[in-house]
Amino acid sequence: MTAKQPDSADSAVGRPADAPDHVHELAGLRLAARQARDFATADDLRNKIGELGWLVTDTATGYALAPAAAEPPARAPRYKVLANPAAIPAAGPDLRGGAARPATIGLLVEGWPDDLRGCVDALLQHAPAGVVISGLDVGNQDGAGDTLAELAMAHQDRIEAWHVASSPGWSAGRNALLRADPAPVHVIMETSTILTGDAITPLLAALATGGVVAAGWRGADPDADLLGFHDSGPGRVRALLGYLMAVRSEAAAAVGGLPGKARFYRNADLEFSLRLGRLGRLVVPDETLPVRQARHRGYHDSDPAYRERESRRNYRRVLDLLRSGGEA
Repeated sequence: MTAKQPDSADSAVGRPADAPDHVHELAGLRLAARQARDFATADDLRNKIGELGWLVTDTATGYALAPAAAEPPARAPRYKVLANPAAIPAAGPDLRGGAARPATIGLLVEGWPDDLRGCVDALLQHAPAGVVISGLDVGNQDGAGDTLAELAMAHQDRIEAWHVASSPGWSAGRNALLRADPAPVHVIMETSTILTGDAITPLLAALATGGVVAAGWRGADPDADLLGFHDSGPGRVRALLGYLMAVRSEAAAAVGGLPGKARFYRNADLEFSLRLGRLGRLVVPDETLPVRQARHRGYHDSDPAYRERESRRNYRRVLDLLRSGGEA
């Protein structure tokens, strides 16, 4: 394996003869894309490098390449792996000490390690002090669990990591993160959501307003025929989308967490929102939040038939809630 610094000459690297120039060129382009926070391009380049028979990994000085066939010997992971999300303990006192954390940002990690790294890098840069990132890795897909463990080790004061061997579905993972959270506010966030500034503080400020139980980046209201939802906000909305939303932990617990029958995220955040709406108001802040949406893997890279089936199943429950009315 050979490491390369982005600003060093090839002769100073001592790379092996079997690392072709065109592979190093792609790896350099990927490194430049990551430094520019263009993680979609970085992902595509990593895939192209893989198709050429090479593995590329990030290092402190740039990148490293190794033949794809030269896989390391199997070994036990360096971190504890639980059987499933149900094995994650419920919240107790925050073991970090000091002042209690104001909020926890929950990330469900189901692969795509570059997406995870880009999301976490932005959170570390922009999230307010004291807010903790809690990641749940499901099955170390594509090495994303290893990436989460690496990030948690490097930032022990800001990141906590949970690892499970398997998950019965999206809502089970999300609810495990909720149960394990000792903070008064839980932030539901996708790893495809990238902060370009502090988008967390405005959400916390909105929750400090009387009667507000949840605040988010993107709101939605039902169409007149109830057959769909359209984007809405700022101000009060009927639903919040799970790209980035902050909810009072006690309110989330009072409605039973994310809908337990949802094995796929789509429309589950609508159902969750409508249940929360019976306890208080849901709002989108007046100011434009500094957020960028990258490729949403959970939607675009899921099996279309599975996506359609689970979405329809979830939406039937959303319709029942809309028809029954009942809002605080």
